[in-house]
Amino acid sequence: MTEHKANIALIGFSAVGKSSVATKVAGRLGWVAIDTDVEIVKASGKSIPEIFKQDGESKFRELEHKALRQACLRTNAVIATGGGAILDAENRRLLRNRSVIVCLEAKPETIHHRLLYDSLCSANPIVRPLLAGDKPLERISQLKNARQIYYAIADWTVHTDNLNLEEVCHEVVKGWWYVHRHPQNPKNATDPDLACIVDTSSGCYPVYVGWGLLEKLGDKMKLVGLSGTANIISDETIFAIYGAKVKDALGDGGFKANYYTVPPGETSKSIEHVARIYDFLVGHRVERKDVIVALGGGMIGDLAGFVAATFLRGLSLVHIPTSLVAMADASIGGKVAVNHPKGKNLIGAFYQPRLVLADVRTLETLPKRELVSGWSEVIKHGLVLDAGLLAFLESNVDKLTSLTPDAVSKAVSWSMRSKAEVVTQDEKETGKRIVLNYGHTIGHGIEAATKFERFLHGEAVAIGMVGAAKLSNRLGHLSQHGVARHEEILRKYGLPTNCSGLKLEDVLAAMKSDKKIRSKAIRWVLLEDIGRVMVKDDVPWEQVVKTAQEVIVA
Repeated sequence: MTEHKANIALIGFSAVGKSSVATKVAGRLGWVAIDTDVEIVKASGKSIPEIFKQDGESKFRELEHKALRQACLRTNAVIATGGGAILDAENRRLLRNRSVIVCLEAKPETIHHRLLYDSLCSANPIVRPLLAGDKPLERISQLKNARQIYYAIADWTVHTDNLNLEEVCHEVVKGWWYVHRHPQNPKNATDPDLACIVDTSSGCYPVYVGWGLLEKLGDKMKLVGLSGTANIISDETIFAIYGAKVKDALGDGGFKANYYTVPPGETSKSIEHVARIYDFLVGHRVERKDVIVALGGGMIGDLAGFVAATFLRGLSLVHIPTSLVAMADASIGGKVAVNHPKGKNLIGAFYQPRLVLADVRTLETLPKRELVSGWSEVIKHGLVLDAGLLAFLESNVDKLTSLTPDAVSKAVSWSMRSKAEVVTQDEKETGKRIVLNYGHTIGHGIEAATKFERFLHGEAVAIGMVGAAKLSNRLGHLSQHGVARHEEILRKYGLPTNCSGLKLEDVLAAMKSDKKIRSKAIRWVLLEDIGRVMVKDDVPWEQVVKTAQEVIVA
């Protein structure tokens, strides 16, 4: 029976960066990096040139096979192999059975340049046999061509010639993720619960989605290398329902658990509650190796995430979203914050979690209004990111609103995956990520104008999306059919498309305090068509007022 592919193995010619990439990728994934050449030196007590000179190549290959076999027995390891390791058939079998194999490629000219540069720049240059003689480039080309057939065993290939270290690492993680999403043999997939990988410059983490996943929490946390005490932060309502189950799951994984609860609702997302949680953590002598577990909806994710980002200059963070808004949107991407009396989420940071686990079954205990509100963010991802997702939502309204397990798991996974792709490209909202704020300018204005007490976040965003669609249409970008499609799908899921009973001037004033403002101009996320987004900061204010009057009716 084929074993699970629990590791990543890097193969390739000399000077393609296997050792450096292994270390960097392992750090992103929370795994361990293993360099087989380093292991050989440790085991033998000799340098590799000394082994070749004193014991011969056959002894080196014997030591190499032993080191590779030991490395492949590990789980969650990034293995940098020696350039010639793949020449041995047994080594290739070991790699195929236990690892996703990624080949780091480079042209002979690139390899020659790197070897020469390293030799010239190193204070203690390594003897490079490939550079000896009159025609090193020709010899590199010949040897590389001879090995090319063995590089074909790779599941994924990264051409490193024009990439920096960060870019190569990103491509390696992307390849590992792709192999797991598209295995030739489904049994080779290491984890069927894995929905996607979020890979950013400051962290790489898995997102798990499924029905009934809470009991696996402790095991999933161990898989990403977490340890210490788990400090659960939740709201009183959610903890009463799921607190015992989460503590049991943590205990099964070997984690001691403490917990702190706050009142439910957006008003708990404040500096005052942050200070009280700090007191709780100090009282329990929490250390940097410990973990913050955010159990709840988007408010808890923001609050607990802000605490994790700031206490002891950063604690490991695990998100367990229990609301649809949190699953589809808030738990992915690392945006953590608390509110200020003058605006929502004005005090915050970008801080990536180590793990996101979405047990879709928890949606069964959501109040109906909370569940309905959550579909707003899922619909948003369909409108701005993926027309296929929007079509799925439009054709499966009954299954999704009744929480049919397979359908809702698919929709949540799809939505989370869509957001993860954006976050991977733009971690800190300097580019594409701003498209995720579609509907949020008016939506946040409505929330702030009502002191975050009247509307749920998804309800306000739904109204805001209709406003953004109408503004897009008013400016000549989106068709009237596109506006109607917004209103139709939101109504089908029970979401509002307008509101009344609040002062227009209060909403407009709150919009001007929104965090998306740049150089005192609001950056509007608008649509040209489904999945075709544009950002404008020169929208005439009179057009904004006229649009707001259409969705905030007297």
